[in-house]
Amino acid sequence: MQDLSSLYAFLVVGSLLSITPGPNMIYVISRSITQGRRAGLTSLGGVIVGYLFYMFGAAFGITAFFKTQLHAAQILSACGAVYMGWLGWNTIRPGGRSPLEIRDHLPREHTGKLFAMGATTSLLNPKLALIFLTLLPQFIDETQGEMLQQSLFYGGLLIFMFAFVNAGMALFSGSMAAFLARKPGWLLAQRVVMGVTLLTLSAEMALQALG
Repeated sequence: MQDLSSLYAFLVVGSLLSITPGPNMIYVISRSITQGRRAGLTSLGGVIVGYLFYMFGAAFGITAFFKTQLHAAQILSACGAVYMGWLGWNTIRPGGRSPLEIRDHLPREHTGKLFAMGATTSLLNPKLALIFLTLLPQFIDETQGEMLQQSLFYGGLLIFMFAFVNAGMALFSGSMAAFLARKPGWLLAQRVVMGVTLLTLSAEMALQALG
């Protein structure tokens, strides 16, 4: 049974990460805007293959790491602090852009290639491995045992949130991009709020690592 406070905290952090711009989201949005909603959803199907690959890899890796390293939680918290700080800076830095600011259109592709390209984009995205390896340990309770099951539970929940947000992007990115193109202030506000929140999360992880 997962602790409810940890579960709620994970849902908040996971929701934030799911709306953070990244290669997968940008690819899905680009396909949806260029080729339509069906192409965006097909591309997302391939992206999910990468999610599953990194989730299982991280779950088994985290379990082994906790068993062999005395200060595993502190080490992974420190790595997480650095990565979340990097995400926050890249979101808020001057010259950054929202994933809905699509400037280049992609050529039309058939269904099989859309799926394969989505999977390739996801599998070649090392940020996914960092997310799973640094985030999941923050919510694993060693006293409960069954660390592999806990990793898979939180990993599966994270994949669901990522997929849900990206599916929404695939379905509505065209209309959202058109709307936000007329509201540049909203794009800036979205980036600032997201960046500040990620930097705050980075600071909290750094304190956990020092503690």
